[in-house]
Amino acid sequence: MTSTVVYEENLRTVCTHLKSGTRIETDAPPDNQGKGERFSPSDLVATALASCMLTIMGIKARDMNVDLKGVKVEVEKLMDSNPRRIGGLNLTFHFPDHFKATDKEQVILEKAALTCPVFYSIHPDIKINVAFNFKKDTLAQQAV
Repeated sequence: MTSTVVYEENLRTVCTHLKSGTRIETDAPPDNQGKGERFSPSDLVATALASCMLTIMGIKARDMNVDLKGVKVEVEKLMDSNPRRIGGLNLTFHFPDHFKATDKEQVILEKAALTCPVFYSIHPDIKINVAFNFKKDTLAQQAV
């Protein structure tokens, strides 16, 4: 078993990762009768995508000796109605000033991100837009 989820009250759940004991609480969002004081379950889906993409990029970056520390992803979840569901996800990757990678390494990192298990698990009707904002002035020199 991976986790347990317990319904508390007032549209709040407590999710516990069994191996580590880490807990995540969720709330329904205000536009769906909730308090919106925690991640909503659909927020977690969107956030899981960004986390998964960064993790797979991290594996590739480690293999290439590229430092990803400090890379930030802004996640925007777009909801559809009738039925209420996630309609789109916009992810924007921002790379810190210290980030150094060749053009080839950047392409490898982008492709790695798009092969994460969560990306492959999201229904194809959900529109996913991904932007990688590499800082052009901080690139390492291409190998000659």
